[in-house]
Amino acid sequence: MQPATSSSFIHKWTDNLHSTDRLMIAFWGIPAAFSVLLYSRIPLWGLIIAADLVAVILVCMLAYYSNWTGSRTLRWIHDWAAFPLVVFTYKQFYFIIAPLHRGKDYDWLLIAIDHWLFRTNPTEWLARLSNPFLTEVLQISYSLFYVFFIAVGLELYLKKDLSEFRYFRFTIVYGFFLSYLAYLFFPAVGPRFTLHDFSKINIEMPGLFFTPALRWFVNFFESIHPGMSNSIAIASAQRDVFPSGHTMMTLMAITLSWNYKLKVRPYILVVGILLIIATVYLRYHYLVDLLAGALLALSCMATSRKLFELFRRSNLL
Repeated sequence: MQPATSSSFIHKWTDNLHSTDRLMIAFWGIPAAFSVLLYSRIPLWGLIIAADLVAVILVCMLAYYSNWTGSRTLRWIHDWAAFPLVVFTYKQFYFIIAPLHRGKDYDWLLIAIDHWLFRTNPTEWLARLSNPFLTEVLQISYSLFYVFFIAVGLELYLKKDLSEFRYFRFTIVYGFFLSYLAYLFFPAVGPRFTLHDFSKINIEMPGLFFTPALRWFVNFFESIHPGMSNSIAIASAQRDVFPSGHTMMTLMAITLSWNYKLKVRPYILVVGILLIIATVYLRYHYLVDLLAGALLALSCMATSRKLFELFRRSNLL
């Protein structure tokens, strides 16, 4: 009997990885590399590397055991694991971006571009249209962001042929990762902190019923807690404004749902349009963020198919 080699051991655990698994494993090398290079600035650098290593092991084990056991439950978990792992990846950049730029933000530049393009600050202009009903509708729409991908993915997943679901999953994860890379270049916190007083948002822009709870939900994922002053919230906030990932990913979800002629597409279209309006109306983004997000969506859609095939056929992992 031939002794097992390190190469055969690696292939045993990686042969069943799908294209999105391979993309995630490759991408996790980026925050890990920044953690090593900037270890003196990143207090949790060791934890980031350890978390990425655990995620790699988890994905490899899911791929192997779902195939080896034939378990439908494990296969389902493996098929959908990429979506929560996107959130896991997103939070890593929270600990990297500020140290990378030594705490410098670029809101001043985004404000200047907005003012140059539109001769005004769009969030201040939209403030005159504010009313509780509109705020409520747009806050609900904004909070449904992640539901889009579950809705589109689920309709594709229920088909007998899963090839469309696999490409959709890859493209969405690829799109999120592109937006995370873009945040590295121009960290910013958004107009709710810079052009407005974050602590007064519920007074200046009240909703009806669900708005306060939904704002808390959004703030929680951005590391902002109730009762924070504007200055403390700025220090705590995620640097995820430019480009607008909400705009980018919503446009991609709309496009893919219509390309596949899904039943859910009219709902994705209507709520998606409201969500994109909400990004500025609710003071989460500058208008230039939306333009950048739309351009990045086009770039992602133009390159995702070739990259999908490359990772699908790759023997590197």
